[in-house]
Amino acid sequence: MNIKTLNLNIHKGIGWHKLKPTFKELDACIRELGPDLIFFQEILGRQAEHLVLDTWPHYSYGQNVAHVKGHYGNAILSKFPILFSENFDLSTHHFDRRGLLHSIAMINDELRVHFLCVHLGLFKKGRDKQLEKIVSYITSKISEQDPIILAGDFNDWTSRATMPLIDGLGLQEAFLNIHGAYARTFPAWAPVFKLDRFYCRGFEIISAERLIQQSRRFLSDHLGLTVTLNLFKHG
Repeated sequence: MNIKTLNLNIHKGIGWHKLKPTFKELDACIRELGPDLIFFQEILGRQAEHLVLDTWPHYSYGQNVAHVKGHYGNAILSKFPILFSENFDLSTHHFDRRGLLHSIAMINDELRVHFLCVHLGLFKKGRDKQLEKIVSYITSKISEQDPIILAGDFNDWTSRATMPLIDGLGLQEAFLNIHGAYARTFPAWAPVFKLDRFYCRGFEIISAERLIQQSRRFLSDHLGLTVTLNLFKHG
């Protein structure tokens, strides 16, 4: 079966063009795209709740940062039933809170699939430690036979995630697999840096595209990624 996914750092629902809220436009965009599975970073808690309607009846939210006006973090919206969720702390500095949101979902009422949504830190030394934590977490918590999707904003300016995630864990990265290079996603108005990634295991990667249409470049300071996967038969 094919699974259509979307990954996007939504910049707290603020566009870069006029620094105005874009949440209504974002809502309309994702409903038009109709993904089965969504990975959001920098989403406000109340925004995650707003999107939990009939289209994505299952969701999980991991708070990373709290402030006087509320909190924000990562979210996973799913058409598949979510059985379990936890937010694993990846922070390496008290002033730069980061997390790995892990959800387990059932597909076809019989197969457990692990969804992981992440937003890594701005500093190279911290990101290296966070990647070590992710590898350790996946190795200790997830069976090698279970399918995995790991998506998010990796802030990985120099492709240091390649060795631990691809060479170490044996994951595939969708854009590297389809196009031979990571996707350029930042800044949205003139994407140069390859910050956002989509890794998986146990799937055939069918397609991997950026949301490069002009109207969709204003949704965030990052470009969104859409990836279609085909779940390998298991058992």
